Amino acid sequence: MSRSIPSIDFRLAISDAPEDRQRFISEVGDALKDIGFFALTNHGISRTLIDETYAQCDAFFDLDENTKRRYLQPTIGHQRGYTAFGIEHAKDNPAPDLKEFWQTGRKYPTEGPTPTYPKNIWPTQHVEGFQAITEELYSGMETLAEHLLAACSEYLGKPAEWLPKMSHDGNTIMRMIHYPPLDESTPEGAVRSAAHEDINFITLLVTATADGLEVMDHDGSWIQVKGDQDAIIVDSGDMLQNLTNGLFKSTTHRVVNPKDSNTRRYSMPMFVHPRNEIDLTPHPDFVAMTGGIPKFASINAGDYLHKRLKEIGLI
Repeated sequence: MSRSIPSIDFRLAISDAPEDRQRFISEVGDALKDIGFFALTNHGISRTLIDETYAQCDAFFDLDENTKRRYLQPTIGHQRGYTAFGIEHAKDNPAPDLKEFWQTGRKYPTEGPTPTYPKNIWPTQHVEGFQAITEELYSGMETLAEHLLAACSEYLGKPAEWLPKMSHDGNTIMRMIHYPPLDESTPEGAVRSAAHEDINFITLLVTATADGLEVMDHDGSWIQVKGDQDAIIVDSGDMLQNLTNGLFKSTTHRVVNPKDSNTRRYSMPMFVHPRNEIDLTPHPDFVAMTGGIPKFASINAGDYLHKRLKEIGLI
C-alpha cells in the first residue's frame, strides 16, 4: 500500500516552547531529507483569501484567448504575466503540459538598486480585483516561506537566517495554474503536468481545487496526494538539492489527467528562488555528510534558472 507524505503542524514553528520549535525543525528537515515533500497544516493563510484568489483566477482564465494573450511576456521567459496553454513542457518531455498560468513576483522597488527580477504586470483592465488579492496572498505566502527556510537552515546546522538571506530580493514567483477540461484535441501523451522536479529552493503549493498531484516514492511507485483544503504542500527543489549535495531531495512529481475529462483544476504554487548571484556549488559541510564527493554542478542561481527555463520551453 502506498504511503502518504508527512504532515507537519505550523503552530510548532511559532510556539513559545523551545521544544516545539525544535520539533518543527526536525520534522521539516527529516521530511525533505527523506521524500522531499510534506503537508503543512495550520499555516495561517485564510481559506477566505485562498477562495477569493481562485475566484480572480476564474475571472481571468475565462477571458477569451486573444484578451489573455495581451499579457504574454515571452521576452522575459514568461516569468511574469500570462503563459498560454501548451507552451510549457517538462524537461526531456516534448509533449506540452495541459495547462495555462499567470505568474506574479515581488513588488518592484521604486528606489535603491535595480533588482535582477522583472516587474509585475496586471490584467487590471479586464479583472479589477486581481492585483490586490494576488498581492495579499503573495505576501502571506512569502512570510510563510521565510519560516520554512529558517527551519531548513537550522536543521542543516546553520544560522536561522542563512537560507532566508539568500532568497531576499530573489525572483520568487507565485504561479496561478489553470488545468482546463480535456477534449478530443488533447495531444497524444500529454498530461496536465508531466513528471518533473521543481527548479527553485522550496515550493509552497496552495491546496488545489481537485486531486491529481502524485509524488514518486523511493521505489518508483507514486504517492497520491489527496486534496486537503487546510494544508499547503511543501517540497524542496533542484537548487536546494544542489546546494546541499542531495541531502535535501528534489523529488519527481506530476499532475495526472482526471478520470472525468470535464473536470477543471486550479492550483497556486509559490516557487521560492535565491538571488541570481547566489552560488549553488555543493557546500563542503554537506559534501562531507553525503559521501565526500560533490554530486552536483558549481553554478549560480541565475545561470541555473536560465538553463532550466530553456529546457522546459519558456525560453
